Amino acid sequence: MGKSLGNAIFLSDPTDVVAQKVMGMFTDPGHVRAELPGTVEGNPVFSYLEAFELDAAAVEDLKLRYRAGGLGDVALKRRLIDVLEAFLGPIRARRVEFARDPAGVAQVLREGTARGRAVAHQTLGEVRRALHLDG
Repeated sequence: MGKSLGNAIFLSDPTDVVAQKVMGMFTDPGHVRAELPGTVEGNPVFSYLEAFELDAAAVEDLKLRYRAGGLGDVALKRRLIDVLEAFLGPIRARRVEFARDPAGVAQVLREGTARGRAVAHQTLGEVRRALHLDG
């Protein structure tokens, strides 16, 4: 969203905070009215849409409409809010589930660590043998 502190969209941000952050995003400073043509390049709203909108054709259509004039920044940002909510909603729900079982989360982390260590140990052994360092 920019280089200023406090402007990131976090996975845990509630809907109203996401909307507030999106509505405050920079767009095209020359696009002062919806009927005027706008610039897509360098517009972070389009960067987010390209990253999170599953319908690439819809993003291309929005770009065409924005460049031609007739699509306002507020409408574009509302679309981005909807797209981000579709993405973040399931993540928030899973986060709530995990928060209910901290011991289960700790167990998953312990098991994952053990599996990772085993793979790393095996890989290190292969590297040592390949480099003839197995002594």
